[in-house]
Amino acid sequence: MTDLAGRPLDAETKAHEHADGHVSELRLWLRLLTCSTLIESEIRRRLRKEFDTTLPRFDLMAQLERAHEGMTLNELSKRMMVTNGNVTGLVERLVAEGLVDRRPAPNDRRAQVVRLTPRGRQVFQRMAAAHGDWLAALLAGLDEREIEQMMGLLAKTKLSARRETLREEAGRQEERGPEERGDAS
Repeated sequence: MTDLAGRPLDAETKAHEHADGHVSELRLWLRLLTCSTLIESEIRRRLRKEFDTTLPRFDLMAQLERAHEGMTLNELSKRMMVTNGNVTGLVERLVAEGLVDRRPAPNDRRAQVVRLTPRGRQVFQRMAAAHGDWLAALLAGLDEREIEQMMGLLAKTKLSARRETLREEAGRQEERGPEERGDAS
């Protein structure tokens, strides 16, 4: 879809054409989604090109960088908000490349603790430095004051969304009977 000058229309502009109430909120959500997708896609592309890696691998290594003693697969999956199966596959490949090692958890032999190897830490630090440079370049159009303003507005947005999510969850709990909620005596 293009405008009269032949330029492609973005989702926010198209949303304005179909005004049915809450247009500002819809346009804001689409703008946030567009920015997030655009930046994430470029980061993925650069990770693949520069380091022959993926964003999930980078994310897993970032989690391990912060946890010097390592983390269990379960902790990793919770932090990364993915399934244990996804984490297991990533860990297998990183172990095979010598970037991560795993060992049985000291207090639960069934669980495995995963941590970066010294080589993995070096590789991650190079990737993290490049990642920081890429983000700085992608956001170079904003000055420090604008970044701070945006951070404040996004914090307010996050709080608003959290409050509504909690309100909705409380309503769903209330709709369920005491037996379903586990409140039955």
